[in-house]
Parts: sequence; C-alpha cells; structure tokens
Amino acid sequence: MRQTAVYNISEIEFFKKRLTSWASQFEQSAVLQGTTDENSGLYLKYDMLVGVDALDELFSEKDSFNNLFNFHYHKQDWLFGYISYDLKNEIEDLKSENLDFLNFPHLHFFQPKWVFEIIDDQVMIHFPTNVERKEIQLLFKEIMHFELKDTSNGTVSVEARISKEEYIEGFKKLQQHIFRGDIYEVNYCQEFFVKNVDLNPITVYQNLYNVSKPPFAAFYRCQDKHLMCASPERFLKKDSKMLISQPIKGTRKRSAKVDEDNRLKNELLHCPKEQSENVMIVDLVRNDLSKTASPLSVKVQELYGIYSFPQVHQMISTVISELEENIPWTEAIRHTFPMGSMTGAPKISAMQLIEKIEVFKRGLYSGAVGFVTPDSNFDFNVVIRSILYNSTNQYASLPVGSAITANANPHDEYDECYLKAKAMMEVLNAG
Repeated sequence: MRQTAVYNISEIEFFKKRLTSWASQFEQSAVLQGTTDENSGLYLKYDMLVGVDALDELFSEKDSFNNLFNFHYHKQDWLFGYISYDLKNEIEDLKSENLDFLNFPHLHFFQPKWVFEIIDDQVMIHFPTNVERKEIQLLFKEIMHFELKDTSNGTVSVEARISKEEYIEGFKKLQQHIFRGDIYEVNYCQEFFVKNVDLNPITVYQNLYNVSKPPFAAFYRCQDKHLMCASPERFLKKDSKMLISQPIKGTRKRSAKVDEDNRLKNELLHCPKEQSENVMIVDLVRNDLSKTASPLSVKVQELYGIYSFPQVHQMISTVISELEENIPWTEAIRHTFPMGSMTGAPKISAMQLIEKIEVFKRGLYSGAVGFVTPDSNFDFNVVIRSILYNSTNQYASLPVGSAITANANPHDEYDECYLKAKAMMEVLNAG
C-alpha cells in the first residue's frame, strides 16, 4: 500500500524537467513521457509517469514471464521495467548470437520507492506507508531546486555497422525469401554507433524529446545501462480487461511548407505499399491477441490512421481485444511479443532470418519499456527511435530499421532508415 500527496504546479514544464534530471541520478529510474492533449486516439492517460529508486528489483534470464507475474503478485505494487527483444528465445526455439557491446540484461523490472504521476498541472506522488509526509515536502523542494547539468558531449563521430552496399545485399537476400514464399514481410534493421563517447544521458534524452515530442518517450536507467527513447509506437496496453495494440507501418517526413506537408501526409494515407505493410501487421496482431482474447472480442478499431509528429507522419492502426477471464496479464504480453511491427510475418520465420542477416544483437532495441500498476494494468511502448548507452564501456548505439515487402525498394528503405536516425544524430551532435 502507498500514500499519496497531491500538488498543483503553475510551472509544470519547469518541474518536469527537474524531476527528469533528479530521477536520472538513481541507478534504477524510469521516465515515461507523452502528451494527453494531442493525438487523442493513442489512449494516453499521463503526461508523465516516473518511477525512482528501487525497493526491490527483478532480473531474469529464463522463465521470465512467470517470474515477472510472481514478482508483481507478491508486491501488489507499481513496477517499471523493460522486456528485451531477446526474450523471443524463451517464447520460441530461437537464438541471439550477434555482436553486442551494450550488454543490457534480458529483462529488468523494479518496484520504485517514489512514483510521480503527472496529468496537466497536477502532480501525484505515491510513496511507501513508512515514509512521513514531511519527508515528501522536503523531497518536493529538493526536486524543484535540483541543479540541471546541461552539458554537451561535443562533436561525435557516428559509424555505420554495415555499408550501404552491405545493407542492399542483406535487403536482397531477405526479399528473395519473400519471393520464395518463406515470409511476406520482414523488419530489417541496421546499427549506427559511437565508440569511446562520454555522454550525459539525461541531457541527450531531454534534447531528443524536445526535437521529437513523441507520445511514448522513455528514459530508463538500469545501473550503467541507459535508454534514451523517442518512440511514437505503443506495443500493448491493458486497461481493466481491454487490450490495445497500435502497430506502426508507414512513414513520411514532415515539411515546413503547409501545402507540401499536407501532400506528404495524403501520399502516405493513399500509398498502396504502406497500406499493404500496415494491414499485414494488423492481421498478425489480430492473430496474436486472439490467443488470450475472450470470444469475438478482437476488433480493428482504426485502420490506416495518420498521426503527425515534429519529424514524421506515421500510419498507425489500432487493434483491441478483451482479455479472457483467469488468464494472467503476462500471458497477453508473451503471446504478442516481440511485436509484429519489428519482426514481420510469419513471425517465427521472420525472426530466424533477422538473426541470420542482421549483424548486431538487438537487445533492448525492438523490445518494450513501460509500467505495471498495482491492479495489473500496464502500458508498454516499442523501443525504436532510441539511443542506447553503456556508460562503463562508453558505447552508444542508434539502431534503425524498416519493413521489406515484395515491392519494396532497397534505396528507399535505406533512406527511410536515415530519416529515422536523423534526430538522434542531431542530438548527439554528429560531425
């Protein structure tokens, strides 16, 4: 059980920035950030949700979904955490043996000491029952006066793990599998990276958020591992019995000119290729949700929805279902993970080919970060548009990807990868 203190703050953006910086000093911290007043079709409840400092934490390398369910069952409390792409190896007979310089644990969740829930200008602080209320007042003052260390990392040199020629070669190999009927869509990713770089992760995150203003942004710290995420995509949300998945397939850049911007948006909406990619993943999500759904509850609530963000227009569809009675909430995650938008279809064949053709270990990229409430509701994003950083070996990774279908063009898809990496490279001050 927790107590709650409520504050109404006139300078809420000032507080949010300081709260984010204050949270980042703890070895276990999570900042989940979006907005509730725009793109209302995204079912966003909070402007910001923050978990800070660990009363207890869970690491898991096997039987992870059962371990997570039991951890939450015994705590009956808020949890913040992530599921890495590599948990696919527990769900199916798969492996992950590619290069990995980040070394994120496969799964990490923590029970926070402090939970901050922000909606509009109201801040709710949920804290343990053994904490006196006068301590909350001191905590609030500490956050409001926390010194912001807005440091720059200087110019960095971003390298590509593979050349454009190698990317195209991998693309063609995957497309041959599509032509042969082994798969009909696959998400092909590549890695950009920076070696020997001393980053200030929270400054990088705040700059990335300001550039992108995405609905599912996340800063996550697990000891010396940091995620700075500007994701526009939800993986899965549970609200009472309702499950909501919102896969993204389809991207166009934004233009400063209104007419051109509207043209690009309209082009995205009516593009047969983008519609084809999107509906393939919608069908996959429908199938995944049906495994835990009550009869006849799986529905496509919105198909080909166009949502606009500062950097890009995205095509987002919404699939909903109702979780069958007596099925553990973790089973809803297990049966839909990894998300189809980051694998392809059929899912297992696509993941086998991804491991064979890609040359880096995805790890937390293509995974999910989010929270679980005391009553087993949850919301998880898709870890894309992200900078991942290991501060011990000073290695930063910027993975990006796009979907390959039968009529996809390798040069277009390579350009789409660069478009997605652009904001991250700008934030890192790449020279």
